[in-house]
Amino acid sequence: MKKVTFSLLFLLYVSSAYTQELGFPFSKYFSSKEYNGGIQNYAISQDQNGIMYVANNFGLLEYDGTRWNRYPIPNSTKIRDLFIETNGRIFIAAQGQLGYFRPNKQGFFEFISWTPRLPLQYQNIEEVWKIYKISNLYVFCSFKAIFIFDQSGNLEKTLEPIGVFNSFHVSNNQFYFQDTEVGLMRLEQQEAVQLTQTEILRQDLVSGVLEKTPGELMIFTEKGDVFLNTQLGTKKWQPYEMPNLNKVNVVLRLRNGNIAIGTQYDGLYILKENGLLEMHMNLQRGLNNNTIISLFEDKAGNIWLGHNNGISLLEISLPFRILGPDSGIFGTGYAAKQVGEDIYLATNVQVSKISGPDHAVSKVINAEGQSYSFHNIENGLLLAHNEGAFVIYNNLASRLDGINGLWTYITLKQNPNLLLAGTYNGLALFEKQGENYKFLRVLKGFDESARLIQQDEQGHIWVSHGYKGIFKIQLSEDLTEVNVRFFNNKDGLPTNLLNSVWKIGGRIIFTTEYGIYVYNPETDRFEKDELINPYFEHDFLITSLVEDPVGNIYYIGLYEAGVLEKQMDGTYIKIKELFNKIIPFLNDDLQNVSLLKSNEVLYAANEGFIWYKKDINKSIPAAFPTFIRAVYLTKPTDSLLFLGKNTTRMEENFGTDEGLVLAYNQADIRFEYTNTIPNNENTTQFRFKLEGLEDEFSEWTSKRDKAYTNLREGKYTFHVQSKDIYEQLVEANTFSFTVLPPWYRSNAAWFIYLLCFIGFGAITFNRVDKLYQKKTKAITAKQRKELEEKSTDLAQSKRELEKLKTEKLETEIQGKNKELASATMHLLNKNGFIDQTKNQLTQIIKKSQSEEVKNELQKVINSISKNIAEDKDWEQFEIHFDQVHGDFMNRFKKAYPTISPQEIKLSAYLRMNLSTKEIAYLMNISTRGVEISRYRLRKKLNLERSDNLQEFILKF
Repeated sequence: MKKVTFSLLFLLYVSSAYTQELGFPFSKYFSSKEYNGGIQNYAISQDQNGIMYVANNFGLLEYDGTRWNRYPIPNSTKIRDLFIETNGRIFIAAQGQLGYFRPNKQGFFEFISWTPRLPLQYQNIEEVWKIYKISNLYVFCSFKAIFIFDQSGNLEKTLEPIGVFNSFHVSNNQFYFQDTEVGLMRLEQQEAVQLTQTEILRQDLVSGVLEKTPGELMIFTEKGDVFLNTQLGTKKWQPYEMPNLNKVNVVLRLRNGNIAIGTQYDGLYILKENGLLEMHMNLQRGLNNNTIISLFEDKAGNIWLGHNNGISLLEISLPFRILGPDSGIFGTGYAAKQVGEDIYLATNVQVSKISGPDHAVSKVINAEGQSYSFHNIENGLLLAHNEGAFVIYNNLASRLDGINGLWTYITLKQNPNLLLAGTYNGLALFEKQGENYKFLRVLKGFDESARLIQQDEQGHIWVSHGYKGIFKIQLSEDLTEVNVRFFNNKDGLPTNLLNSVWKIGGRIIFTTEYGIYVYNPETDRFEKDELINPYFEHDFLITSLVEDPVGNIYYIGLYEAGVLEKQMDGTYIKIKELFNKIIPFLNDDLQNVSLLKSNEVLYAANEGFIWYKKDINKSIPAAFPTFIRAVYLTKPTDSLLFLGKNTTRMEENFGTDEGLVLAYNQADIRFEYTNTIPNNENTTQFRFKLEGLEDEFSEWTSKRDKAYTNLREGKYTFHVQSKDIYEQLVEANTFSFTVLPPWYRSNAAWFIYLLCFIGFGAITFNRVDKLYQKKTKAITAKQRKELEEKSTDLAQSKRELEKLKTEKLETEIQGKNKELASATMHLLNKNGFIDQTKNQLTQIIKKSQSEEVKNELQKVINSISKNIAEDKDWEQFEIHFDQVHGDFMNRFKKAYPTISPQEIKLSAYLRMNLSTKEIAYLMNISTRGVEISRYRLRKKLNLERSDNLQEFILKF
C-alpha cells in the first residue's frame, strides 16, 4: 500500500510540474535531413504565395508545401535573417554578406549583393544579424554598425555604436536596438534616441520588445525578466500567474494577442497578455527539440519554430488539441468522462486522470487493460472493462466481483439504485448498497452482445447489435429475466447491419447504413426520423453520437465528423469541414465522441484522444493559393524551364507576347504544382485541364504533377485548381504557352506554298490563254469555211426538200402498209376462227346419230366453205409485218435459226405489244401455254433473269 501511495504521489508531482492548456496542437517536425540543410534556423518568413523561407546555416531554405529546396549565397555562408518583399525579393542578412535574392524572368533565384555599397571600412564585415523594413527603408544590422538603405539600394545612413550593438527588434513598425553602453534605443528620423537609462538593460541581453499598449513597451531579457517601459520610466513586470522564464531567445506577438516565447533550454511558452500561461511545449511535451531560436506565425495562424536542429510547425489556430503520449495518455482511446474539474480517459492500455485546472496527468492504479466506458456515481465512476466492473475513486480502481466483459451501464428509471450493464453475452444487473455497488445477476432470456443500450420513457430497454438488428427488451417484474422483441429489415430497418441506438433530445433514435430512424409504437415499425435526417445524406452511416447540455450534437460517421449546432428556433447548423482535420487520426475500431461539457468534447483517436473546444477557434483557416511550382520540358530528358517565383506577367517572363514558345519537336511538357498549406501533403487534392486540348477539368487527385506529350501547334493554357482538407476551392492558377507548327506548317512554309500556287496559276493561265487563242483562230477559220459552204448548202437544201417530199410519200405508203398488215392480221384471225368453227361442226356431224341433223349441219359447212374469203395465209401476214417492222421476221430468223415457227409467231405478237390473253387467243393455246412458250423463247435467246423479253424483242 505504501508503494502504491508513493507511486501515486510521484506521478502527481511530476505531472503537476507543468501547467498548461489541455493537450497539444497538431504538429509536424522537419529534420535537417528532410530539408537538406544545416541544423540551425535563424529566421522564418512566408511570401504572398504561401511559400515558407528559412534563414539556415547552409543558405536560404524554401518549402512549398510539398518539398524543400535550398539556395546558397555566393560565399556559401550562414544566413542570419531574411525579409520578403511583395515584389518577390528576399532580403537577407548573412555572414559577411547583405543583399537580396530575386527571381529572374524564368523564376530562378539570383543573388544581388549590396555589400560593395558599404563604406570601405565595412567591406569585410563579419556578421549581419538582422534585416528589417521600416517605412520605405531597409535596415541591416551588425554588431559594429547599422546600415540604412533606400528602395534603390543607396546607402543613406550608417549608425555606429558607442559600445557594441547587442540586439535588434521591431514592434509596430518601430525599430529598437540595444547598445551595451547606452542601453535600449529607438530609431527616429534615422537618428538613435535613448529609450531607457535602466542599468540592467545595458548589461542583460534584450531578447524581445513588444508594444503592450500605445506608449507602453514590454521588454524581455535573455535571463527571463520582463520590464514595462512608459514615459514615467521602466519597471519590472512579473504577474503572479506568469511562469518563470530562463534563457529567452526570441519573442513574438501573435495575431490573437498572445505572446510566444522561444527559449534555449525549455522549448516554447505561449502566454496570454496578462502573463497567464496558455501553453508550454518542450522535448517532453510535444516538441523534438528544446532550443528555439526563431518564431514565425504564418497566414493560417500556424506557428513555425526554428530550432537549433530542425524546424517545427504547430497548428495552434485549430480548435483541436491532441492528448497522446506527449501528454501522458497512452494507447488507443475509447471513452472519456468529466467529474468536476477532473477528466478520466479510458484506452486499450490504461485509465488516466487529468486533474483540475492545471491539467496534471496521472495514471489510475489497478485499471490496466481494455476499458470501454464510464458511468457517473456518487464521488466516483463505474468503469466498464474487459475484466469486469470497476469502481474508481480518485486514482484507484477496485474491481467488483461477479462478471467479466462489460461494455456499458445505464441507470434504470424505475429504480435509480439499480444499474443495467451491457456485457459481451447479454445483460447484467448491479445494485447500489450504501456507498458500494454489488453484482446481482445475469438476466435470463438474452445472450447477445450489448455494447450500445438505451432506455426509453416507458422503461423499455433498446439494444443494438452490429450485424443482426435491434432488440426491444422488457424486464420482468422480479428483474430476473427479460422478454425480447427482435427487429430487422422486415420491420422497417433498411438493413440488419451496423444499426446503433442513441438518446438525443430525450428521444431514442437509431442510426443505420441509410439514415436515422425512430420507432413508431403504433405501427410497431421503424420510420425515417424527420428532425435530424435532413442534415445528412440518405446513405450516411453515423457511428457515434453525443449531445451536449446546450443541444449541440457531435457525431462521427463514415469519412465525416462534425457537429450540429443548435439554433434558437430548434434547427441546426451543420459544421463538418473544420473536422476533416481529425478524421485520419480517429479510432477506426470502436469510434466514440465523449462529452466533457458544453461545447467541449473528446474524440477517441488511434493514439489517445483529440480534444475539441469551440471557444478556441471554430473558423476554418484561410485557403492557401494553388501554385504552379515548376515547368519542365521532358524530351529527351527533363529540362527545367520555369520556377514559379516570378510575380510579373507570364508574357514578360519569356520576352514574347505569347509567353513560353516551344518548337514542334519539343512539345512534351510537364507541370509540377502544389498548395502551400503546410502539414497537408496527403490531403490536398488537385484537378487540372489544358485549355486548347481539354474542355473539362480532370477528376480530383492527390498527384502533384501532370505531363503532356506530342502536342500539336497552337496556344495552350494550363489550369490547375486545388481543394484543401476543409473542401475550400482555390482559384485556378494558370500557365500559358505556345507550340509552334512544324516547318512544313509554319507561316513561312504557307507563304512559300502561296507563291508556288500563284506561280502555278500564272503558268496555267498562260497555257490556257494560248490554247484559247489557237481555238479562236480555228473557230474563225471554221466560220469562214461555213460561210463558203452556205451557198452550197442552199442548193443542198433544195435537194433535201425534194427528198423530204419523197420521204413523206414513202411514209404515207408505209402507213398504208401498216394498216394493210393490221387488216391482214385481222383477216387471218377471222379465217382462223371460221375454220375452227367449221372443224367443230364437222366433229358434231360425226358424233350425231340423227341424219336430219347431219344434213342440216353439212349444209352449214358447205355454206361456210363457199363464203370463206380466198384470203392468203400466214405468209401474206409475214410480208406485211416485215414491211411495218423493218424486216423483223427475216432478221430474227437469221439471228436465231433454231427457233420454231410457233416461237416466230410468239415473237411477232410480242413485237406488236399484244397481251398474254390476246396472244393465247391468236395461238389457240391457254395463257399458261403462252407463259411456257415465253420461258422457252427466253432460253433460246440466252436472256438473263433480269432481262425483259418483250423489251428485248421491241428493241431488236
